[in-house]
Amino acid sequence: MASQQERQGLDAKARQGETVVPGGTGGKRLEAQEHFAEGRSRGGQGRSEQLGHEGYQELGSKGGQTRKEQLGHEGYQEMGKKGGLSTMDGSGGERVAEEGIEIDESRFRTKNK
Repeated sequence: MASQQERQGLDAKARQGETVVPGGTGGKRLEAQEHFAEGRSRGGQGRSEQLGHEGYQELGSKGGQTRKEQLGHEGYQEMGKKGGLSTMDGSGGERVAEEGIEIDESRFRTKNK
């Protein structure tokens, strides 16, 4: 535990925007950075510990499978084409429109609202 004087020095650095606690980015006070770091270390770990490593991985894979089931095999492939065209400058949909690339959205089972 840091002494009161050390904590004041760390707090002054934090107020200047410096990260003084590992994982405490974004906090403008020492105490805030400590809370951020504590929350980050506990947040994802809780669910991971509840399900175990294999269960947590399985949970992550289910999200993509559900979308694939909604769109069907062909629709999922078409959606992947559009996603592969995305860049830092714009989405795949924007690039499709700009470059006139053919994406057959009729193959999607679900429609955009």
